[in-house]
Amino acid sequence: MTSFEQAFSDTERAAEAARKSAVNVASQAKALVKAAQGGNVAGIKRGQEKLNEALSVLRQDVANAGSIWPFTEEKETRLFGEGYAAELRSVAAEKGLDIYERDKLLVSYPSILRLLPEECAVRVDRKKVSTVRPSHLVDLLLKNQRKSSGFSPQRFLETLYFVYTDIVNRPSNLLADVPLIRIYKLMTALPGAVRNYDPNDFARDLYILDSEGPPHTKNGATVSLLPADAARGRSSGVFSFIGRGGNVAKYYAIRFSEDDG
Repeated sequence: MTSFEQAFSDTERAAEAARKSAVNVASQAKALVKAAQGGNVAGIKRGQEKLNEALSVLRQDVANAGSIWPFTEEKETRLFGEGYAAELRSVAAEKGLDIYERDKLLVSYPSILRLLPEECAVRVDRKKVSTVRPSHLVDLLLKNQRKSSGFSPQRFLETLYFVYTDIVNRPSNLLADVPLIRIYKLMTALPGAVRNYDPNDFARDLYILDSEGPPHTKNGATVSLLPADAARGRSSGVFSFIGRGGNVAKYYAIRFSEDDG
């Protein structure tokens, strides 16, 4: 069965052949113009012959480029939903990129990918990406790893602290363990907020905060993220994320305390 990568490669090659043939047609037409301008009868006859030959090749190359894509729309949708993830992970492995599959999502730190089979597209974090050739998408994910995502751990921490202190009533009443599910529900209370910031996004941001810091708010409160064992066997309310190296981090609750320093 033809893979998406192979189909894209074949189409690219056919389109490039058509482009080169079109350039050749233009070149032969230019030579014919020159022969006519100078009144070179032999050049005109030779130019017409070469132009017709170039046009014949162009027609064939255009026909090839226009028919080489092997998938019907129905087959695109089905294959994208059934085999694209495995193909993407295979191409990623060849380029040294780890992509992990979890709960129908693909995770390549720090990116979260959601497949959109009906559109033959991928949502990378909050951005819809229609350029889904596996090798191209892998290059995009590698680039994401090297650049700043625009996510601010400090701003995220301040938001957590604001919601946390609202739950425990006042900043002086710290040290209370607050389930993260309560924090998340308050952060996404507005209509449509969960659609734009789902639990997987929240888990990723917790992981980045936990692994990269900062550990303190601007007013000096120290954050502690309690692991899933604090949930005492409960699976609901646990936020998990696959981080670097495939390690799974699980968080259940959060606590802020005064900084002794």
